[in-house]
Amino acid sequence: MSRAFNFSAGPAMLPEAVMRKADSEFLDWNQTGMSVMEMSHRSKEYMAVATKMEADLRDIMAIPDNYKVLFIHGGASMQFGAIPLNLCEQGDTVDYFNTGVWSTKAIKEAARFANVNVVAGGQEANPTEIPTQSEWSFSEDAKYIHICSNETITGLEFQEDQLEAIFAQGKPVIADMSSNIMCREIDVSKYAMIYAGAQKNIGPSGLAVVIVRDDLLGSAREACPTLLNWETYANNESMFNTPATFAWYLAGLVFEWIKEIGGVKAIAEINQRKAQKLYDFIDASDFYSNKIKDSERSWMNVTFDLKNSELDTAFLEASKAAGLLSLKGHRAFGGMRASIYNAMPEAGIDALIEFMQQFADQHG
Repeated sequence: MSRAFNFSAGPAMLPEAVMRKADSEFLDWNQTGMSVMEMSHRSKEYMAVATKMEADLRDIMAIPDNYKVLFIHGGASMQFGAIPLNLCEQGDTVDYFNTGVWSTKAIKEAARFANVNVVAGGQEANPTEIPTQSEWSFSEDAKYIHICSNETITGLEFQEDQLEAIFAQGKPVIADMSSNIMCREIDVSKYAMIYAGAQKNIGPSGLAVVIVRDDLLGSAREACPTLLNWETYANNESMFNTPATFAWYLAGLVFEWIKEIGGVKAIAEINQRKAQKLYDFIDASDFYSNKIKDSERSWMNVTFDLKNSELDTAFLEASKAAGLLSLKGHRAFGGMRASIYNAMPEAGIDALIEFMQQFADQHG
């Protein structure tokens, strides 16, 4: 059977090569006579899997030696509470940008453990642009600055000039990169901590990757639960309790795949082409439109509306029949959304554009 092009925002499409390798090893990993999901996480065989996975991620992202890489249960959302518990005390001030639903969720959780100053945004649930820098209001005594670098629901992404202005504040910068990690090269050393849910560009759901600078470890407040304390994971190779072993294994295969196709630099060139091709088609059409400010559009999540929303159901039914899956937009934003993460081949974009043109010709 042929695989469909899955445009889901997460859990999302995995590289076909990764899925095929996992399939071939499913019952008998490396001639051990058992699946990798059946073996002890403490075994020599599995420890080799875990060690290689971390080493490959460090290589891919050029992670400096003074950063720990942690693999944690609970996805990115669990880190919404872990961040203030590890980095400040009750009553301290922390700075958050509010650029959409995921920022709002992070702010709501952080407010349980600190005084949150909203630097910018928050006037609407799903903004279509980031407030101009003249509207930003930082706190002098903020313990850290938090951003969601790419809002998955709308496809709104921080740009380099905005990030540089944030770094210039001289405070630790924390970034939720769940939906754009490894989509392009970044300088990890500019961030104090990066975190990402796995189910978009890393692997299956249920896992979060945390990249944290060494000097931020060991400062968690006394009331911080053991399994929210980053030092717990750093001191135990992320194995204080039994990890999500199969998710780790699949993430490791994804990291191998990225290296094999030329690393993040090569993927970035592909991602830019994919996004530009789709945005160019939407912009040239009088049948489809995109609401996001042109200069702040995401490479990973392309949202669009049909000229006549009464055709939405027909569009989704026809696209599914054409093997183009999960194009319905998030309920909080409406319309359509094509999530085109690293695993989405350019052929998927070409197939989507061809379908969109045919649909517009039939219903325009």
